[in-house]
Amino acid sequence: MISVTELRAGRTFEENGEPFVVLKYEHTKMGRGTANIKVKVRNLKTGAVLEKTFISGAKVSEISTVKRKLQYLYCEASSSAYCKASSSAYKDKDNFYFMDPKTFEQFSISSEIISDQAPFLREEALVDVLFWEEKPLSIELPPKMEFEVKETGPGVRGDSATNIFKPATLENGLKIKVPLFINQG
Repeated sequence: MISVTELRAGRTFEENGEPFVVLKYEHTKMGRGTANIKVKVRNLKTGAVLEKTFISGAKVSEISTVKRKLQYLYCEASSSAYCKASSSAYKDKDNFYFMDPKTFEQFSISSEIISDQAPFLREEALVDVLFWEEKPLSIELPPKMEFEVKETGPGVRGDSATNIFKPATLENGLKIKVPLFINQG
């Protein structure tokens, strides 16, 4: 158990059986009253961001989370438009499969955890997976990833005093806006 005054951004704790990570910490002391600690936290299971208020002297259970680098293998998510059906013997629905490159241990992670990051997963890409009690909680993509531009229109020179963007479709089907100098390929 740790005192709430020891919480800082990035620290993880458990309350009512739910794991949280602190995003923002604020300590306020009133004139003659007790101090209040306001923390902005993210639930590591659901991803929901909440604001919690504690009284000075309250205690929470600190948890230890482990971040492991895993290699993305494939997915079999029937509901994901970005998941290519695999011809593998595994037939779990709505799961993404990862492997630890050191131990070759495989992990199945639900599409609910992957959520909006699915379009950016590429086979054999290394991602950071956050574990708590040997259960995967979230994934973190690398800060930079390269994708091929499958389709984009020609860049038309015109008013170049401002930033001009054109629509483009990436190899994973994602539609984004790119600068004029980006071409197909």
